[in-house]
Amino acid sequence: MNTPPNRYIYPIILSIGILAVSTASIFIRFAQEDAPSLTIAALRLFFASLALAPFALKYHRSELFALTRRELVLGLFSGLFLAIHFATWISSLEYTTVASSVLFVSTGPIWVALLSPTFLKEKLSPPAFLGLGLTIVGGTLIALSGACIWKNGLSCPNLSAFFHGRAMWGNFLALSGALAVTGYLMIGRRLRGNISIIPYIFLVYSIAALVLIAMMFIARESPVGYQPMTYLWLLLLAFLPQLVGHSIYNWSLRFFPATLVAITTLGEPIGSAILAYIILHERPGPAILFGGLLILIGIYFAARATVNSENL
Repeated sequence: MNTPPNRYIYPIILSIGILAVSTASIFIRFAQEDAPSLTIAALRLFFASLALAPFALKYHRSELFALTRRELVLGLFSGLFLAIHFATWISSLEYTTVASSVLFVSTGPIWVALLSPTFLKEKLSPPAFLGLGLTIVGGTLIALSGACIWKNGLSCPNLSAFFHGRAMWGNFLALSGALAVTGYLMIGRRLRGNISIIPYIFLVYSIAALVLIAMMFIARESPVGYQPMTYLWLLLLAFLPQLVGHSIYNWSLRFFPATLVAITTLGEPIGSAILAYIILHERPGPAILFGGLLILIGIYFAARATVNSENL
């Protein structure tokens, strides 16, 4: 394995990544006032790939051209999984509630943990499993906080609402998004040991952009004709959540198990809640605060167990 970063530096870098990814919900909300969701996803990856192109082609051309056929095929599938993740998850919001969508898409770390022993030969220690469980419970609480209300006692939607009509299709799309991000992270874990960060993310983001642009045109959506402020939100979406946030996750895959990286992605709702409070003046409820605390404790247990196993 490559030498991991200092145990004190990594949490700082990872926190920056989580905070950067957390801005996505804010920028998407502003952009959705003028642009369709699929177009937002497509332009997010397009602008990110365009920004990477000069650096990748000028300073990493030889490494890009030295990629083997196997690495190119795996990179193609990684980009395809990333595109499917964005397309299915964003589309799920048109059919089901935000709470249900977040609940199902947050199952990604479970699938990574289940599949990593078979495909990556990586097994979690008991403390890491405890961290995984805490983050899943915390994510569930945050998701259900948007659906449950307190009125003469706690009232939540009937379980059948999750599996009925349009909601069932929306939940299926969100679950597909979770499975897609699982493939994205696991392939990244396998490839990042041999490919440096800039060539890897340029390859993956570019493929995802092409797939999403094709989906956008199939859906008869247009990339032009929106307000200038909409394009500003899209540029910010490409720069912060994608180029900074996702790239830090991909950077981490070189040093740490895919399951740990997947677990840390559940820190996004915490960052989003903080930013929504600051920017949108949305006060988080007790369930969000408690769920966020469980996620932070879970990330701590998982990260500490992994760091100790690597003898940092």
